[in-house]
Amino acid sequence: MRVFLAGASGVIGQRLIPRLVQAGHVVGGMTRSSSKTELLAQLGAEPILCDVFDRDALIQAVRDFNPDVVLNELTDLPDDVEKIGDHAELNARIRTEGNQNLIEAARQSGSPKILAQTVAWQLPDGPDALAVAELERSVLAEGGVVLSYGQFYGPGTYNEQQIPAEPRVQIDRAADRTVELLGEPSGVVVITD
Repeated sequence: MRVFLAGASGVIGQRLIPRLVQAGHVVGGMTRSSSKTELLAQLGAEPILCDVFDRDALIQAVRDFNPDVVLNELTDLPDDVEKIGDHAELNARIRTEGNQNLIEAARQSGSPKILAQTVAWQLPDGPDALAVAELERSVLAEGGVVLSYGQFYGPGTYNEQQIPAEPRVQIDRAADRTVELLGEPSGVVVITD
């Protein structure tokens, strides 16, 4: 399959690319950062430089890649976990406007299957919680799959040295499970240890 991976340079995206390639898929790895395109190529993806908020460019990028699957692993989180609260509105925007742009791009390129990530724990009331609900609703309305991840732990995550509270999932297990779910029927799939 041809997999358009949005958020390819993120912590799970970098784990997914080699697994997808090893499983025989062709991966278009989208990033908004030109400094990360070489990394994506080294991991085995065809780098696609595009910002999810540039709707027209995104539609063209998805059309050009012609995917069987659009895999949305986008987040807008800080490198420092202590600043995560400061990013609630940014992360909410990527889950609403960014996700809607990906859905529209998918519609305009033959309606490939959509899989999109969210979290397996209850978020506090606010923009991020509302955005998660909107993402889930919109993905399910398209017949897609919502990947509801536990808190990541392991190399490259916020929890490299400690195991977080449940729900949680080791980053490599999350990536393995995601690859297995490419053919999953529509619904919400909880991915935890």
